[in-house]
Amino acid sequence: MTEDFLAASGGRLHGEPPAVVTGVSIDSRSIKPGEAFVAIRGENRDGHEFVALALKAGAALAIVAEGRVPTSDGPLLVVRDDPLAALQRIGAAARGRMHGSVIGVTGSVGKTGTKEMLRLVFSGIGPTHAPVGSFNNQWGVPLTLARMPGKTRFGIFELGMNHAGEIRPLVKLVRPHVAIVTTVEPVHLAYFDDEAGIAAAKAEIFEGLEPGGVAVLNRDNSWFGLLAERAEAHGARIVSFGAHEAADIRLEKVILDEVGSSIDAALRGEKLSYRLGAPGRHLVQNSLAVVAAAHVLGLDLQRVLPALEKFRAPKGRGERFHLMHAAGGFTLIDESYNANPASMRAALALLGQSEPARRGRRIAVLGDMLELGVNSPAEHVALAGPIEESAADLVFLAGPMMADLWQRLPQRRRGAYAGTAAELESILAKTIGPGDVVMMKASLGTRLGPVVEALKHRFSAPA
Repeated sequence: MTEDFLAASGGRLHGEPPAVVTGVSIDSRSIKPGEAFVAIRGENRDGHEFVALALKAGAALAIVAEGRVPTSDGPLLVVRDDPLAALQRIGAAARGRMHGSVIGVTGSVGKTGTKEMLRLVFSGIGPTHAPVGSFNNQWGVPLTLARMPGKTRFGIFELGMNHAGEIRPLVKLVRPHVAIVTTVEPVHLAYFDDEAGIAAAKAEIFEGLEPGGVAVLNRDNSWFGLLAERAEAHGARIVSFGAHEAADIRLEKVILDEVGSSIDAALRGEKLSYRLGAPGRHLVQNSLAVVAAAHVLGLDLQRVLPALEKFRAPKGRGERFHLMHAAGGFTLIDESYNANPASMRAALALLGQSEPARRGRRIAVLGDMLELGVNSPAEHVALAGPIEESAADLVFLAGPMMADLWQRLPQRRRGAYAGTAAELESILAKTIGPGDVVMMKASLGTRLGPVVEALKHRFSAPA
């Protein structure tokens, strides 16, 4: 493996070659002995600054750029262009030796949840490889590829973007057999002229499809026609999912409850019934995409469907915590990873499904949605309707863009408004009571996540 790794990198070895390279890392803080450290230049720090630390921690070698060779006691792979380009070459080589099925997932919302459902379902059938967290960008995708074992039967990759042209190079590395587009919504509008531009950017995923590949598309989404046209232009076969009467995987009935959903669907006339183990109408839609992908890959759905009952919401995307107040327990729903208009509506609907215990209340804690451009003020104010539908008893808002929404809320719903999420922590700690259901949702940059962690620590159940 070491010889193949060295050859794929395109670099020149300085020092003694390691006996074995066991993996790849770009983080000196979490690197494991035997892994190769790739000195990526990030937005804030340059990996070349941490080469010595990585080697001291047991890295087998470090990949560095020519002209940036540090003084070190360990072996170095020196590349003429850039360590990121070397990582891409290593990722491409790993993809080339893998002969299983590859699924690529993109969409304005639902990428990570869908990826985790695919991981869960396919892991029960054969060796499955998928990224940790949301490794869906220019370094996360090649890193995930580089870590993929050669004997992988199912490779699952999440492809993200916030500018046009960003998916194109990623999908040409991944080369999926199945491309899933969960949905197209008005997110990242700060970087696009309109929603059509977002749809076109998502359609870049079809440019890397393997010959005979399949596009799995949301038939309920208003951009289905554009996506189908772009997919067919690249030779893809279309398989659709949704409640639409023309969908190939069609939702016929769903019963939503606090802990999951019971789903009846039809696959071109064949009846399917299954249970999804996490709540939310949006997750039901994602599960249909997973069933569609399993179907087109020829898997036995009687093995696939039961696995979906074991699915749980990923961290920061609807994960539930039962915490202990001095006077009794309450539920915290952590939706703090990110937010846009579509995911905010889904999170509020999830709050509406939740039943407070005893005299508990539904409490919504919302922070700014970022990257919405000129539409941002209107999109924030438009949340007044979903808040009303959620039957939230109290609403807490944080961030400058939430100020106008605060003015639209009826007095009976006003919990508190603050300029930053951090200011809400002590207010929430004093307000939350036994039986409450507290849903927390904001864009990552709003920093609501640390408030979630602080509340979890403050109200953690005794051992």
